Amino acid sequence: MKIHIHIFNLLFFSSTVLIAGGFQINLQGQKQAGMGHTGTGLLLDNSSILFNPGAVSFLDSMRGVSFGVSLIFPRTTYLEAYPGTYTATIKPHMGTPITLYAVFKFKKHKKLSGGFGIYNPFGSRLEWAKDWKGQFLIREINLKTFFIQPTISYKVNEKLGIGAGFVFATGDFSLSKGFPKQDSIGNYGEAALNGKASGVGFNAGIYFKGSEKLSIGINYRSQVNVKVKEGEANFTVPSSLSEYFPSTEFSTQLKLPQVVTLGFGYLLNEKIKLAIDINYIGWKSYDSLIINFKQNTEKLADIHSARMYENVFIFRIGGQYQLTNKWTVRLGSYYDMTPVRAGYFTPETPDVNKIGITSGATFLVTKKVHLDLSLLFIEGIKRTDTNIETNFGGTYKSRALIPGFSLGYYF
Repeated sequence: MKIHIHIFNLLFFSSTVLIAGGFQINLQGQKQAGMGHTGTGLLLDNSSILFNPGAVSFLDSMRGVSFGVSLIFPRTTYLEAYPGTYTATIKPHMGTPITLYAVFKFKKHKKLSGGFGIYNPFGSRLEWAKDWKGQFLIREINLKTFFIQPTISYKVNEKLGIGAGFVFATGDFSLSKGFPKQDSIGNYGEAALNGKASGVGFNAGIYFKGSEKLSIGINYRSQVNVKVKEGEANFTVPSSLSEYFPSTEFSTQLKLPQVVTLGFGYLLNEKIKLAIDINYIGWKSYDSLIINFKQNTEKLADIHSARMYENVFIFRIGGQYQLTNKWTVRLGSYYDMTPVRAGYFTPETPDVNKIGITSGATFLVTKKVHLDLSLLFIEGIKRTDTNIETNFGGTYKSRALIPGFSLGYYF
């Protein structure tokens, strides 16, 4: 196989990690995380800035600020396609997505509320051994994204609230992959890409309190097109190939998907609250990947590659029980469908259908200070596939354990 075909395969996956389903983080509120990450139709706290801006104006007794962090401990294992017996596992590491929310009232306009949120909806880290069998597809990636969202919410009446927030997205990533040519002492080279991206979007919601027991929410988070304008591509290659793979800049545009959520909240009694959320994620917008290099050569051409992701659902259910005046406990579960079609699966985005089991608790340190805890276990359904572009296939198994906490001050 010619070297330029190898390099095409080496590079065209590079930026998919920014938007792949396996890198969508659903940890934007600790109370919500404990209840299967529900919260669009149920009023819980100022995390409504993300879950439903329309509900923020109903937080009369929950004005304040909160900060939270989750600790992600993932594990992914690869098994070579039959009759092979080779296995590989990603190196242990910890991800730390955060949330920061603040909600306030306008003194002269009692029906109007404002808010501000910072959260990480996409991001991860993945590192395989440098000499593993898929090293020419991926060795290591590290992705961080931040969404910054100022928000306005208006309480139309005692039953209806509407709200919206402007979203500014910013992030950076780095990755490395083996280069499929050896130097004079037998070491494979390396290709490394890194860059910064930014884009804008919005988050809007409607909150309807149908009765004292039933509430309904609709939330729409828009597609965000993030652009990498001056990414850096660097190659460590044998000297005989250096003229064909110069260090250069690249640009690309990546489409983070829109999310539509319908949520229901129900107060069974004074102590028990139940919630159901249905997320519809518009991954179909990611139909192709285009990367333009500033400097092209005979063996380094721009990349145009089909992705053909598909839209998917996530089904969530959760509940909470007020155990005492100080303690509230929570349980939940969800089923998360992967957007990656058969034939497009890669070790850069080892995404599978997932089942999540969640639990959580709140402890009232004082009336104004709340400590929220959550614990999430994700079990990925084993998946076998062969990529149609690279012909690299095998069986993948993933799971993750995610504890989290937040501290809030409300007034």
